[in-house]
Amino acid sequence: MLSARVRIVFLRVSLALCFLGCLFGQQASLPPMGYKPVLNWPPAPEAWNLYEPSGVAVDREGNVYVFNRSPHPLLKLTSEGKLIKSYCEGGVFVDSHGVRIDRDDNIWAVDRNGQMIFKINQEGRILMVLGRRGQKGTAHDNFNRPTDVAFAPNGDVFISDGYGNSRVIKFDKNGKYLLEWGKKGSAPGEFNLPHAIVLDTQGRVYVGDRENYRVQIFDVNGKFLGQWTNVGSPWGLDLTPDKQHILLSDGHNNRVLLLNLEGQILGVQGSPGKAPGEFIHAHAIASAPNGDFYVAETVNWRVQKFVKR
Repeated sequence: MLSARVRIVFLRVSLALCFLGCLFGQQASLPPMGYKPVLNWPPAPEAWNLYEPSGVAVDREGNVYVFNRSPHPLLKLTSEGKLIKSYCEGGVFVDSHGVRIDRDDNIWAVDRNGQMIFKINQEGRILMVLGRRGQKGTAHDNFNRPTDVAFAPNGDVFISDGYGNSRVIKFDKNGKYLLEWGKKGSAPGEFNLPHAIVLDTQGRVYVGDRENYRVQIFDVNGKFLGQWTNVGSPWGLDLTPDKQHILLSDGHNNRVLLLNLEGQILGVQGSPGKAPGEFIHAHAIASAPNGDFYVAETVNWRVQKFVKR
């Protein structure tokens, strides 16, 4: 006779194997996205070694911004991988996380353990800071390990905050606090690590609720509109150039998904591993104007570029 403890362990293992079987069975049935990795991007010696790259973004010209945890934390590269500029060296950032480019080509860098968000112009000048360095909290001017930033057409700023606070907080373009929503939990409007955030052209706010394995959708005032629970664990989100689709990096299952704005999965890319085209901790994703996309992997210490086959 098996002991109760052994039976419980056996049941848990069986459930885990069943989940993995369902996941990989589902993935096998999904159409491929039809992309291939560009080998050795960026080519050495055009960029320094990347230490746990956590963020990647692309501007209107197709230039790529990589946020990583090396002594050269914020790099600007051409689409071919040639180094253009390195920003904010010398200890400005404590712990890199997300990076985004706004419509005026300003760089927004999210410093997770530094508890700050930086707005930086193309020359490297810091134009605005949100939060207080090293001071976590729940007040309007504090964060607790923030993760990502997104922008409304009118310039309003949305912060996913984050590992500690489980909320979304909204500021106007000048950094004035407007409102917030969310708390720790699994009910609609609650979060278990809001890790990525993006807005579509209709003003809907998509939040990657990482540990709840779902994307939640809100209006710009935090009203819950719906959720997608079939997309794995959303670590990174970005709109495609046509603004009609979303790229999602599923960091727990080490794959990329292409979704329409109704949450239907249209394609899948990648699988777990270290080879080109595979992922371990696909942490962030960015879509380029020409349809290419980039994935930052913290464990594999690389950013991969993908182009159509």
